[in-house]
Amino acid sequence: MSDKFFFKGRKTPKPKHESYGFNTKRSQKSGTDQHPLNLSVVSDERKAEIEAILEQHELVANIEVNADTLENIIELDGILNKPITTRFEKTPNRNDPCSCGSGKKYKKCCG
Repeated sequence: MSDKFFFKGRKTPKPKHESYGFNTKRSQKSGTDQHPLNLSVVSDERKAEIEAILEQHELVANIEVNADTLENIIELDGILNKPITTRFEKTPNRNDPCSCGSGKKYKKCCG
């Protein structure tokens, strides 16, 4: 049953909303001086290409050249290729003028 009919106060404590949702005290953004990206490449030529990309986007990274391992630039790809929000055109209301230019109401023309 509800707490408000029988007791003054609550049986269950009120939840702490500060610990849920948006965290304003999150860790530093990666790619800065405090948290550089850790990348590994196969050759010195590829390292020069990556350094040019980092300079263009004002990012900081520790680049390791090792021909024995595979190239690992996943962290850089994640920062550069952020997903784009999909936006849809608003459909007109029934009594708005039709978008085809006929001058009729949307419900009489294309709706």
